[in-house]
Parts: sequence; structure tokens; C-alpha cells
Amino acid sequence: MTGRPLIGVSTYLEAGARWGVWELEAALLPAGYPRLVQRAGGLAAMLPPDAPEHAAATVARLDGLVIAGGPDVEPVRYGAAPEPRTGPPARARDAWELALIEAALAARVPLLGICRGMQLLNVALGGTLVQHIDGHAEVPGVFGRHPVKPVPGTVYGDIAPEETLVPTFHHQSVDRLGTGLLPSAYATDGTVEAVELPGEHWVLGVQWHPEMGEDLRVMQALVAASAEISPSGV
Repeated sequence: MTGRPLIGVSTYLEAGARWGVWELEAALLPAGYPRLVQRAGGLAAMLPPDAPEHAAATVARLDGLVIAGGPDVEPVRYGAAPEPRTGPPARARDAWELALIEAALAARVPLLGICRGMQLLNVALGGTLVQHIDGHAEVPGVFGRHPVKPVPGTVYGDIAPEETLVPTFHHQSVDRLGTGLLPSAYATDGTVEAVELPGEHWVLGVQWHPEMGEDLRVMQALVAASAEISPSGV
């Protein structure tokens, strides 16, 4: 393949976003996501929430998929009641992104989950979440940084074999791992910071925000995996 693989990135759906003289409902995405895809050698396509039955047809047009960060996953999705510090649900986004994940897994399209995306991957495979942890989102609206340590012999461990300082902002984390998932990085407090599905199908979730840093390696690995399976260049 000589072209750049097409990487779809899921988006927010916000009731009121402001730009210029306008305040309207908007499908939006922090610019760091498409820029990271582009810097890593891919073409970025935004995927706003849609009817879940359209997920398979959407994924069929893609070479790779990113499930972006965002609001808390609704606890009912993993059989729990909401706790006091759990945020309001984003039901349309939950339904759409779970359908995208299921479609990507079924079609063996390379998949990267970022922050919420990693948590949703875990939920899609039957796992659960811790609804609040301290120390990973210190100042509202400001990304922190902390080290993550890779697990040797994993996909992530091969991508970044050394301990790495990563941009972070989250207050939930993986609890019980979903079926087949393996942890591939940890924070110093024991929080699972990356998960993956072993085997030939490239599936990785990271709890941090690579789009807010300068390390391209995780996205470059997704783009490379997407290029390998793509039937033609774009």
C-alpha cells in the first residue's frame, strides 16, 4: 500500500458549542486527535454519533478506528448504579461507540481506544470500571503528567519499552478486565494504563491522552497496522 490509511475518530455531540456569532448543537473533537493521526501518517475522518445499526457499514469504509476520550461511560452498561461523582450519561455516544467497537472487532479493523475509549473497550468485552479514583485529574481542564510502566512482551511494551511520562486526565479506570484483555501498562499506583487483545488483530487501549503530547509511537503503530490490512491506498 502506498497511500495513507483512513483512520476514523469518534466525536463528542454537544448541545451548545460556541464559535463566532453561533451557538449550536455540534459534533466536535479536540484538534489534537486529527492532528495526531495526520502526524503519524494517516488520514483522519470524524465519526459523529449515528444509529448503531450503521456502525458496521461505517467501519467497512475505514482502515483503522480510534475511540476518543470524553464523558463517563454510563454505569448501567457494566451493570452498576451511578455513584455520586460519576458524570451525566452520554447515551447516544455510548451506544454508537460500543457498536463501532463491536464492528471493528468483528471485521478485524485495527482499533485504538483513548481514555474513555479504553474504558469503553473494556466494557464492550464484559469488563467493569472503577467510577472514581484520585490523583489522575488534579486540576479541572488541565492535563497532568505521570509515568506509565509497560509490561514486557506486550504490544504496548514493544511500542514503548521504557517507562514513559504521559499526558493524563481521567477520574475512572478499569476494574475487572473484559474477556480476553490483558494489561500492558501500569501507573505507579497500580492503575491499569493500557490494555490489549493478544493475537493477530491489533487492538489497544491507553488510559492517557497521546493527542496532548509529542510521542507519536502509539498512533504510528495503529497507522502501520491499518496500512497492512488496507486493500488499497487513498
